[in-house]
Amino acid sequence: MAEFEIAAKSTMEEVLQAYPSAKVGLFQRYHVGGCQSCSSKPTETIEEVRKNFDIQDSLEEMAKVIRGSADVFTSLHVSAPDLAAAFRAEEKLHLLDVRTRAEYEIGHLADAQLVTVELTFEILDSWPKDSRVVFTSNDGRRSLDKASYFRAYGLPNARSLTGGLVAWNAEAGHHSVPLPVGEL
Repeated sequence: MAEFEIAAKSTMEEVLQAYPSAKVGLFQRYHVGGCQSCSSKPTETIEEVRKNFDIQDSLEEMAKVIRGSADVFTSLHVSAPDLAAAFRAEEKLHLLDVRTRAEYEIGHLADAQLVTVELTFEILDSWPKDSRVVFTSNDGRRSLDKASYFRAYGLPNARSLTGGLVAWNAEAGHHSVPLPVGEL
């Protein structure tokens, strides 16, 4: 299959179909697409996105970011076995649960803190920027968004538990963390 050619007239929909991880790369570099206020429309062209978000990089530089987004995406993940190994080695890391309070109260990993607005501001304002942070959610989608957000805001060691608590439970061989029914 030929590589998709990223051109000024390429739409975001085309780019994201060709490079599914581009959303993460674009958010990390340009703060495009990571939240409601910074999202682009599927029909917007790359050139329109550059203009609308006042991106100073050239089209070619932006294309490099998009093509390299898979590496950024991969760097945001930590597997259940790797996290378990970090726990066994007593590595210093912060475990943060991004689910709702109700989900958290049903069950969460030991020592995991529920991410609240207050905690978010505390992390961004006063935690050391090199803090090792692992976010968890049920299936890893919400935690990936949160890890990407924190990475974009200056915490380079923010990661997401790949597959979330579902993967953690599968790795543990049982349901060590109860998950809300119907959430997945």
